[in-house]
Amino acid sequence: MPKIHGTGVYDFRRHRVAEYPVVAETPPLAEKPPQSKPASDFPSSITLTDIQRDRLTRIAAENWAITTDSDIKKPFSPELVKEIYCSELTVTGGGRKTVPLQRVMILEVSQYLENYLWLNFNPESSSFEHVMSMMLMVNEKFRENVAAWICFYNRKDMFTSFLDRVLHLKEERSLTISEKTNYLLFMINAFQSLEDEVVSETIMRLAGLESWLSLSYGRLQIELCLNGKLIKKWKRVVKRVKDISKQGKLIEFSTTLEANFLRNLMLEFLQVLDMEVFPRKSYEDGSMIDANGNEDIDDGCVLYCERFMEFIIDLLGQLPTRRFIRPLVSDIGLVSKCHLSALHRHEKGKLFAQLVDLLKYYEGFEIDDHKGRQMTEDEVLQAHYRRFQAFQLVAFKKISKLRELSLSNIGAIDKRDKLLKKLSSFSLEELRDCVCCKLKLVSKDDPWSGRVDFLCEVMVSFFEKQKSQKEAINALPLYPNERIMWDESLVPSINYSGEGCLALPKLNLQFLTLHDYLLRNFNLFRLESTYEIREDIQEAVPHLLSYINSEGETAFRGWSRMAVPIKEFKITEVKPPNIGEAKPSAVTAEITFSISSYKAQIRSEWNALKEHDVLFLLSIHPSFEPLTEEEAEKATVPQRLGLQFVRGCEVIEIRDEEGTLMNDFTGKIKRDEWKPPKGELRTVTVALDSAQYQMDVFDVAEKGETDVYKTFNILMRRKPKENNFKAILESIRDLMNETCIVPDWLHDVFLGYGDPSAAQWTNRPDLLEKVDFKDTFLDAAHVKESFPNYQVHFVNPDGSDNFHPSPPFRIKFPTDAKRRVLYVPSSETSKIIMEHDSEKVELLVEVYIPPDPGPYPQDQPNKNSVRFTSTQVEAIISGIQPGLTMVVGPPGTGKTDTAVQILNVLYHNCPSQRTLIITHSNQALNDLFEKIMERDVPARYLLRLGQGEQELATDLDFSRQGRVNAMLVRRLELLSEVERLAHSLQLPEDVAYTCETAGYFWLLHVYSRWEQFLVACAENHDNPTFVQDRFPFKEFFSNTPKPVFAGLSYEEDMRAAKGCFQHLKTMFQELEECRAFELLKSTVDRSNYLMTKQAKIVAMTCTHAALKRKDFLNLGFKYDNLLMEESAQILEIETFIPMLLQRQEDGYARLKRCILIGDHHQLPPVVKNMAFQKYSHMDQSLFTRFVRLGIPYIELNAQGRARPSLATLYNWRYKELGDLPSVRMKDIFLKANAGFCFDYQLVDVADYRGRGESAPSPWFYQNEGEAEYIVSVYIYMRLLGYPANKISILTTYNGQKLLIRDVLNRRCAPYDFIGLPHKVTTVDKFQGQQNDFVLLSLVRTRFVGHLRDVRRLVVAMSRARLGLYVFCRRSLFEQCYELQPTFQILLQRPDQLALNLTEATAYTHRCVEDTGPVQLISGLEEMAELVNYQIHQVYQARAIGHQLSELSASEEDRIILENEGSESMDVNEIVSENENMDLALKINLNGSESVSFSIDEDEVPPTLSSFYAREF
Repeated sequence: MPKIHGTGVYDFRRHRVAEYPVVAETPPLAEKPPQSKPASDFPSSITLTDIQRDRLTRIAAENWAITTDSDIKKPFSPELVKEIYCSELTVTGGGRKTVPLQRVMILEVSQYLENYLWLNFNPESSSFEHVMSMMLMVNEKFRENVAAWICFYNRKDMFTSFLDRVLHLKEERSLTISEKTNYLLFMINAFQSLEDEVVSETIMRLAGLESWLSLSYGRLQIELCLNGKLIKKWKRVVKRVKDISKQGKLIEFSTTLEANFLRNLMLEFLQVLDMEVFPRKSYEDGSMIDANGNEDIDDGCVLYCERFMEFIIDLLGQLPTRRFIRPLVSDIGLVSKCHLSALHRHEKGKLFAQLVDLLKYYEGFEIDDHKGRQMTEDEVLQAHYRRFQAFQLVAFKKISKLRELSLSNIGAIDKRDKLLKKLSSFSLEELRDCVCCKLKLVSKDDPWSGRVDFLCEVMVSFFEKQKSQKEAINALPLYPNERIMWDESLVPSINYSGEGCLALPKLNLQFLTLHDYLLRNFNLFRLESTYEIREDIQEAVPHLLSYINSEGETAFRGWSRMAVPIKEFKITEVKPPNIGEAKPSAVTAEITFSISSYKAQIRSEWNALKEHDVLFLLSIHPSFEPLTEEEAEKATVPQRLGLQFVRGCEVIEIRDEEGTLMNDFTGKIKRDEWKPPKGELRTVTVALDSAQYQMDVFDVAEKGETDVYKTFNILMRRKPKENNFKAILESIRDLMNETCIVPDWLHDVFLGYGDPSAAQWTNRPDLLEKVDFKDTFLDAAHVKESFPNYQVHFVNPDGSDNFHPSPPFRIKFPTDAKRRVLYVPSSETSKIIMEHDSEKVELLVEVYIPPDPGPYPQDQPNKNSVRFTSTQVEAIISGIQPGLTMVVGPPGTGKTDTAVQILNVLYHNCPSQRTLIITHSNQALNDLFEKIMERDVPARYLLRLGQGEQELATDLDFSRQGRVNAMLVRRLELLSEVERLAHSLQLPEDVAYTCETAGYFWLLHVYSRWEQFLVACAENHDNPTFVQDRFPFKEFFSNTPKPVFAGLSYEEDMRAAKGCFQHLKTMFQELEECRAFELLKSTVDRSNYLMTKQAKIVAMTCTHAALKRKDFLNLGFKYDNLLMEESAQILEIETFIPMLLQRQEDGYARLKRCILIGDHHQLPPVVKNMAFQKYSHMDQSLFTRFVRLGIPYIELNAQGRARPSLATLYNWRYKELGDLPSVRMKDIFLKANAGFCFDYQLVDVADYRGRGESAPSPWFYQNEGEAEYIVSVYIYMRLLGYPANKISILTTYNGQKLLIRDVLNRRCAPYDFIGLPHKVTTVDKFQGQQNDFVLLSLVRTRFVGHLRDVRRLVVAMSRARLGLYVFCRRSLFEQCYELQPTFQILLQRPDQLALNLTEATAYTHRCVEDTGPVQLISGLEEMAELVNYQIHQVYQARAIGHQLSELSASEEDRIILENEGSESMDVNEIVSENENMDLALKINLNGSESVSFSIDEDEVPPTLSSFYAREF
């Protein structure tokens, strides 16, 4: 494979993951094998046999590896550490490899760091090799994306000493270039871990004000003048140094280290860049280097330079490190020196040059470094003018040659070419004097100050006008083209191993500004979309089988589902640019293609194209002669495909052969006028990207390039669900062009600065002091359980004590003089305070009687039946209060119930506010929505947007059209009720003609009568029948299920009367809400009104929110609260966009509450490209970032999904995850799984037919033995009577999923009494779902694979409620450090499947702790024999049953008479008598869902005969 710089080995296959070998127990077989070839360093080349025979395996087993045997380990040997480092962890011969990757992987997984290096580290005596080995192990953990610092927590003081030792390491001896790179990578990883206090305390010393001690005098004066507030701090730093000097002491080395560490690193980098990248010669001027790569170049030095650029970019990309490092970078002139370096111009320096451009961007980022405030365009311009005016003033006074420049207009001379022209007349000494002495931009002692090009570059880059970042983004095409798609530095191949760096932004903990945040996400999202589009092109184009025909034109002999040849392409309109822009305002084109070669299904897919769908225009021109194998191997993918150009476009409309408009959603064609499309030709009108069009036209005119738009011959589409990237990119770009307003209370927290708890409700001034909790609490005891740290005091509304409290309750939280809440229920802070304060704070709980809702059943509110735990109540309280609420919901802890109750209480306490619900998936949104409908929230206030609405399990339609129709139907129902009311009052019935007339009727006749009635009642309290006699609407309520008034008590009847009036009031209120739908005539206006005014709770997915943001803004959509479920599974930017679906009001954001619910211990968002995931951290959700920042969150701590024993497999990952009483008391959780001895078990699966895992195609992992074993167990369960819909089969790889499905189709589908399980899918796809029984295949036998990500393990272990059976290779997984907590529990039980063969049905009285008689199944073959025999029994029974059904009635009577000894005989006894076979009592001879049996010992297979001889 060709080598691509910056990405390691180059390949274009589908998604794959990094591989992790595991040390396996084996006797020593051989000494160290011969040194492997460089190519074998790639992880996929190592086998399990290689690991078992490797000398490192033996050394690990003897010295530190945890094995099942109890051998005594050898004492620690420093010489062994040194020998391992020198022989195994260093590389020779240069190249881009800094470590032998396989050797490091073996050592890391054997826990070399945890069990040997760290345990025996001593800051005084540990050798250089010991420290470097530890650094390499930490780097490897970061590469593999596993917790790197956790093993150091047990000795935090010692860890600080280790970091100090690292910082001084270069003083011990000089480092090789690979060691320098590894050292640099460790520093990169450390600066990316600032959330870890122990790391940040030591590392951040290097980026403090003390680093300015190494600044040149001139630069220091400039910085202090620009930042006057730092002068006092600087004086204190200088005073401390002088005091130490006066005492006659040397300055502390730590002070010297803080001052010089980063500067020395930069100088070391410049030395490598200038002298070592091209090792043959030493150049004073880089121009002598051949840019075409004819000179020798040291690849190791190139990698080091790239890593250093990454390091500095990271430092400038975070405000805490940027503040004091940016002046240091400018003082050294780092960017200018990199621009002028030979490597920057060299062919192999492409990635380096891209990184230098990224560094230049961050050096000049538009931010006030010390205030942390984003600068507006005007502020940036004014700063530029002030800087240039100061330059002109100096030039006028002191530089005679620049006198003309000093008097010129700034706009005429602040361009690069103008400035260079002015400086061209300067001699070296004049230029040096100007730049170093007068302007003080660099030190005159700088070695580069003797170069004219360097001095000019420094001066020009400082004074030239920078291009606006906003303008650069707006000029960028949204669709990728062929140049970006196959640029490996920007869109790397999927097999990125983490060894190199890339020219990509990173999503770290902190961002400089919102613009910086949006720009990083824009670039990454655009490139991730580009990667997916590239993969689709590579999949679709080869099927077309392109070739050059006899006429020299491109033709196609194949076909592709997603790509069709173009008959005609023409540009129809190019609109002139908008004012202030250069690109056309719009470019439209027409594309004609034929669907004649497709079958009906594929035709319908092409016919389904609609407005805003994105298509791609491809230009295919293959080579005349097919490429040879050698040529194909060297060729790029576009060359192999014959792909010349790629352009994107957006559908405006599509017409059939007769020109009739298809798929109209604008209302141009009425529904009853729609006709099926005619003919086989389709014409699509599309909008091209105007920015790309302008660039293409410029290239044709100025450079003589090919006219791209005359070459297109293929039109490609993509799957609709994967093709929404353009709308999301437009939304991000729109946000960058707006004054992006995040609420003030959230702004700093969002960017990662300030007090992490600042946005918490307890620190907000506008909290709700009294909250009506409605049906949250089931009884008074529930209140006390929910507030264990309060002295709960129940009172009546008048303040008197209530000794018999019952719900509902209102609660007023105690506050201090500043209105801050004193305590938070169940919080850790509260518990700490209570330990020192025996006197609990009083919590006033007001008991009140809710008003009578009305006399009809539909008037009664739905009530909550969930007994919320104290932490759930804490989450509810936080959610209804203003501010940021974060709820971590472990599996089965009731996240959805908690979210629904927050919405319910919020609706009743703030009825005028609107809430937006966002989830990642349609399924989660529907689950949430269905539960909301069961609470006391009127259906007319609920709205569900998006495509998943059809899947709602309800008879009501909650789409926009469905809600409009429901409101119109409800209007007619209410008007008929008004008509009946008017009739009961003996008034004309025409008052119910419209909602408007009904409103007048309410005011004039209904409300007036009620007021007269109240006046009369005030004078007749003593008459118990007065209400019954004088109630004005008695006739209207005569149809209630039971009489409204009893006439026994005035108070009771008055309460009932008020309930009746409430019913009327609600009725007329609904009519008033229907009035808008009566006035608005078009469906579009009605649905828009519903969304923007009527609905109080609007639900949609994050994708729908991003796609429709522009529509929401145009309609004036408003909301006050945002609740986001599954927020740990949503990309950062897809979490951010829903916060900004509304325009600001008077410069302020309306958003009051942001409630994020998720679980960062489960799987993160899906990012298909491994480089974006591992290098750029694109899979980090906003929820996870907030957790890492230390923002307070509430973790639900009681699960109600699984048996307590199953929960132990994953609850170690959470703080205090316990069990709800239901899982300890319900019978279903107490009974054992019939036929199984244990409720969970690890089953060790040996090689099947001589092999374990296999890969029919690369990274398509399968394990036939596990697949067959799992299917056998599934058949066994079905024959016992387990319902198929209660069993799910999960695996960790798509290849295994497809293999299991094949085996099921072969072994189960043909049998109606077995059938297929509920679901066969991957662990990743099953997140958020559950089932009673889960059979899990882990597949791998050589490497642990991506299960080493503990988040995937948590998901896998937490999907089962009653039974989990894990099929895997024990020797592989039991030694993986990250998985040990779970596998240690699994391995406490036998690793052979333990069955209880005495149970013949799916029900058992056996308790879960009782194993019963244990039969260990030796392996797959024995299990297969068992189930095959059982199926044979069933078929025998069926055959006999079929014969019996054909017997005549007289023959059946004869058989019964011959067996008169018994009262009756069932079918099973007849079968047993005739065939010498004993079937269980429960069998359906016609084929039931469940079949059960017992076995006769005469027919038992030999391998099971001993068991049955004992049991039967």
